[in-house]
Amino acid sequence: MTQRRSFPFPRAAGVAGLLLAAACAGDRTGYVGPYQSEVRRAIPEIEESSGLTFKTPPKLEERTRDEVRAFLEKQFNEQLSPLELSGTQEAYRLLGMLPDTLDLRAFLLDLLTEQVAGYYDPATKVLYVVKDAPADIRGITISHELVHALQDQYVRLDSVQSLKGDNDRQVAMQAVVEGQAVYEQMATMLGGADFGMQLPGGWDRVRDMIRSSQASMPLFANAPTLLQETLLFPYLSGAEFNRQFKRARPDAHPWAPFASSTEQVLHPERYLDSVPDLPTTVTLGAPRTGSLVYEQNLGEFEARLFLFEHLKDAGLASRAAEGWDGDRYQVVNTPRGAGIAWVTVWDSAVEAAEFRDAMEQLIGRRFKVAANTGGSSALRRWTAAGRHLLLSAETIDGRPVVVYEDLPATITQRVLAVDKVRLEGGR
Repeated sequence: MTQRRSFPFPRAAGVAGLLLAAACAGDRTGYVGPYQSEVRRAIPEIEESSGLTFKTPPKLEERTRDEVRAFLEKQFNEQLSPLELSGTQEAYRLLGMLPDTLDLRAFLLDLLTEQVAGYYDPATKVLYVVKDAPADIRGITISHELVHALQDQYVRLDSVQSLKGDNDRQVAMQAVVEGQAVYEQMATMLGGADFGMQLPGGWDRVRDMIRSSQASMPLFANAPTLLQETLLFPYLSGAEFNRQFKRARPDAHPWAPFASSTEQVLHPERYLDSVPDLPTTVTLGAPRTGSLVYEQNLGEFEARLFLFEHLKDAGLASRAAEGWDGDRYQVVNTPRGAGIAWVTVWDSAVEAAEFRDAMEQLIGRRFKVAANTGGSSALRRWTAAGRHLLLSAETIDGRPVVVYEDLPATITQRVLAVDKVRLEGGR
C-alpha cells in the first residue's frame, strides 16, 4: 500500500514497546548530543552485530508530537500527488480492501501520528525522537533508528522513498531496511544471531508479541486489515527475511542488492538462490473504454491480502498467491463510474489455475453469486451487486496470465486490451 512507504522510517511505539532495553558499555563513539548515554551504549553493539561501523557520529534531535504530525503532512504533500493518493484510494476501494467512507489521507495521518515514537530522515541525516514517548520506548526507538542511520551511511535509504510506479518493489525494499533494523536491534539485546532460541516459543513468539503490541493501540486496532498488515509487514516479514539472510550469508548485507519483490521477502530462498527469482515486468496498453485514472501493482503480499480480505482463509490465500510472478492494475473512469482491470502473471499454468479458482470463490463470496454461474470457458462473466465482473485465463508471450475486471454493470465490453499487454523478464 503505497502511502505507508512514503515516509522516512518512523519507529512505531507499539513494536518498540515489546523489546527489552539494550545494556552495553562503550564511550568510544565520538557522539556528543541529546540522549548521549543511550547512544553511546547502543552504538558499539549495533556495530558488532551488523558488521558495519559509523563513518561519522549520528545526529539526534527532539520533536513534539505536533511537529511529527507536521512532518508527516509535509511528506504526504511532497511525495504523493493528489492524483496518486486518490488513485490508490480508489483502487483499494474497488478491491474491497478499504471502506468507501474512509478518508485515507486523514486516517493515515492520525494512525502514523499515534504510532511514531521516532524516525530517521535520510534527507536531513538526523534521527528525531518524540519528546513525550515513554522512557523505555524512547531508548529502544533510539537503538532502532540508529540502525537506520548506520544503513544510510552505506546505502541510499532515500532510494526507497523516491521509487515510483513499482509498489511491490518499494514494499520489498522497505521490508529489508526495517527488517534489518528490527533483527540487529533484537540480536544486540538478546545475545546474538540465534536470540530467538533463547525465548519461550522462539521466533514465532517474537512475531506474536510484535503483532499483539501493535493491536493494543486504538487507531491501529480499528484500522482496516490492509493498513494493519501493511504496517506490520516490514517489521515481521522483513525481520524474518533478514534472519534467514544472515544465516545464509553472515558476512554480507541484505541490501546489496535489495530484494526486488515481496515474493523474495516472503520466500527468501528465491532471493538467495544462485539464480534469483526476479518478477516479470507487466506493461499494459491504454484501456479500451473510459480513461486511465491510475496504474500500479500489488505484488504477492498484497495479492495474498486481497484474497484473505474476502475469503478469510489465510492458508488458502497464501497458497493461491504463491507462484505469483508479476502483476499490474489500472483504475479506469468509465461513463458509468470507476472500474479496475488487474493482470497477474504466474510461474506455471497450475499456479495460475489455482489462483483463478480462488478468485472464483472470492467473487462468489464478495458479490453473492452462486458457484458455476459465470460460465465454463476460459472467459467467465458475472453481473451482480451493480457490477460486471470478468475473470479470464490467458496466455501472453507464452506465459500463463489471469485477468480480473470489475466494472459498472452497464459496461459489458472488456476494458483491458489483452493484445497490448507486454511481459518482460521473470521466469
